[in-house]
Amino acid sequence: MSSNASEAPRPRIGLTTYYQEAEWGVWKTDAVLLPGTYVQAVVAAGGTPVLLPPVGTDPSIVDLLDGLIISGGTDVGPEHYGAEPHVQTRAQPSRDLHDLALTRAALAAEVPLFSICRGAQVLNVALGGTLIQHIPDVNPDAQYQPAPGMFGEVEFATVPGSLSEDLLGPRASAPCYHHQALDQVAAGLRVTASAADGTIEAVETTSGGWVLGVQFHPEQNPDDLRLFEGFIDAARTYRRTRTEGIHVGQHV
Repeated sequence: MSSNASEAPRPRIGLTTYYQEAEWGVWKTDAVLLPGTYVQAVVAAGGTPVLLPPVGTDPSIVDLLDGLIISGGTDVGPEHYGAEPHVQTRAQPSRDLHDLALTRAALAAEVPLFSICRGAQVLNVALGGTLIQHIPDVNPDAQYQPAPGMFGEVEFATVPGSLSEDLLGPRASAPCYHHQALDQVAAGLRVTASAADGTIEAVETTSGGWVLGVQFHPEQNPDDLRLFEGFIDAARTYRRTRTEGIHVGQHV
């Protein structure tokens, strides 16, 4: 990275969060939560994290951001893709509405969008796709969620010429923890990485811009920040282009 780039303002990266009861010290109350691995990865890759709790959602916040991460978490409510809930499905309605609204706003504004695990599912649903609600129903041998609180490891192949291949190479592996997956892929997205059993591991936009959804958890591997670095590079470019546009407008 050049000295000029390192001295430039760090791109502002929005990250969606939980809003739920938590306990620390002598307190037990509602709190805004996000695993620290997300913010650590954003900072290590060169961005400034901005937390976006699912309270008082205002999609216009994307106008102040240089990039948006839809983080992992609970299941997406099946009512958003026309299905009945599976017995294993656990959703948070307020977070669904929040994440779907921000995803659609980011897509409309062409803000770089990095959607992780649940985020990839939100991306697909936001554009009209559907989900497999419980992978063991269709693949009993799957080990994408081997035990509560224990990440699995998924190996996958990327599609030649894709953003996924550009950042990760033809084959890669990553931590994973999910019991749902993409089913019917929405128009406007294409599959760019898959596991050996056919599970979709990455999707990208077909209409230009930097939009990547991954089913795995790249933030859990601090020794491999390639996806975050690619995302922050896109956010940096977006920030520069937007700033130049503002300056041009001021002098017209």
